[in-house]
Parts: sequence; structure tokens; C-alpha cells
Amino acid sequence: MGFLTSLLGRLGIGTGEPLDWDALEATLYQADLGSGTVASIMTLLREKKHALDPLTITEATRQEIGNFLPEKTPSLTLSNKGPIVIFLVGVNGTGKTTSAAKLAYYLKNQGYSVLLAAADTFRAAAIEQLSTWGERLGIEVVKSHYGADAAALCHDALAKALRLRSDFLICDTAGRLHTKSNLMEELAKIKRTVTKLDPSAPHHTLLVVDTTTGTNAVSQAKEFHSAVTLTGLIITKIDGSGKGGVAVAIAREIGITPYFLGTGEGITDLAPFDRNQFLERLL
Repeated sequence: MGFLTSLLGRLGIGTGEPLDWDALEATLYQADLGSGTVASIMTLLREKKHALDPLTITEATRQEIGNFLPEKTPSLTLSNKGPIVIFLVGVNGTGKTTSAAKLAYYLKNQGYSVLLAAADTFRAAAIEQLSTWGERLGIEVVKSHYGADAAALCHDALAKALRLRSDFLICDTAGRLHTKSNLMEELAKIKRTVTKLDPSAPHHTLLVVDTTTGTNAVSQAKEFHSAVTLTGLIITKIDGSGKGGVAVAIAREIGITPYFLGTGEGITDLAPFDRNQFLERLL
């Protein structure tokens, strides 16, 4: 409440002073909503300014931001009989490998059988890291050697998931710069390879976004979406300095919304996206 009280004071709320629209706009920029989203929200609020009073402006702002986000948490479960294949993609350093382990743990606790694929073969440490998590969690990890063909590994992992009748297969892909076309093409190759076993796979392709990246994550999302068609987001480091508003900007610009929030470094620190809680945290 300290941040909110400070915000209200800066906006002139409860002080008898006129509403400070510039302070509100600055607050939205500080939340990493991006220029396009901020401009859209400010326009909508100004159109309603005669119907608003200073005590309701914060809630009105939350409502406008919330219109870009799903009311209910998106579900990973589907009606298909085979394993639900999830690709985790993103640039380097966003926390994909840790997110893969957290997601596997979350699904296992929901009663599902899970198989992990260490498809980040560009980084030996990623294979070791995911293997260590798998041992701790009692979840099998399909892996190969450093430099192995990631597409072939994901193909083999799906073949195994089909044999075992696993509920979920989570593929931890290598971090790659969204501006490198050859690396993005390799990601598309992994997708084409798994469709040989299941034409509908992958069923979910989740972009792992670090909140500290800021609005540059929108450009990342556009490039990854063009290469492999994203279905959702995992927003990491929400407990840090980043506000997470970039999730709103991505949702507004390309229609991809958050599935989970990474709220810490622990294995249990992965929370299904909740719009109300997110908006409370954002403002």
C-alpha cells in the first residue's frame, strides 16, 4: 500500500489538488507498459475524465490495463489423447531452464506425468542443470551430448513420451537472439521435426520473458511469434526490479498473454497468472 499511497499523492488524489495526468503517464511508463500501450490507455482515460473522480482514477486505470489481459488463467490441458508438448523459447538469460523445471514440478503436483527434454544443446551447463533438477524432482530428462542436434533430441523425446503415455513433454530450447535469422530457423526446424510424430505439436510454445528486459521484449516476442507461433508467456523475475508491464504491451500488440509468473528462485516459485493480482502488483 505504500507505493499506491505514494502514487495517489503524486496524482493529487486526496490532496484537493487537480489530477496530475503527467504523473499518471509517467507511472505507466515506469511500469514498462511501452509507449503505444501508455498512449492508448491515456487516451481512453481522458475520454472518460468527466465520469471519473480523483478517488476512482487508479481503479479505472487498472480496468483499462486489464482489458488487454485474460480474465481467466489460460489452461495447458487439452482434449488430445497424446502427450501435450510444450516448447519453452526465448533469448539468453531469461530463465528458461529453471522455468522448465518449475513448470514440470507444478504439473507433477497437479497429478500429471511429465517428461523433460534438455534441448538446449548449445550450453553444456543447461543440460547439467536440467538433469540435476530432474533427479531432485523424480522427473525423467531426455538428453544428449553438448552440440547434439536439438531437433533430433526433441523428436526422440516425443517418441519416448508417446511410448510412456506421458501427459506432458516440456522441451527446454536454447536461448537465441531474436535478431539472428539462422538461430530462429533452427527453432522452426525443431517444430517441423516434432510434427512428424504429432501434426498438432507443439501444443504450447511459451516465450520466457525477463521483466528486467523492459519493452525490448516486445520486439523479441514479435520475432519468435513469426518463427514458431507463440501461444503464451512465462514472465520471470517478477519479484525483482521489473514491473512486468511488458506482458501487457505484448498482449496488446500480438495477442499473446501470460500463463505463469516466476516469483522467485525456488522450485515452487511459479504461479499461474492471475489478472487481479498482477494488476495490484503493477500499480
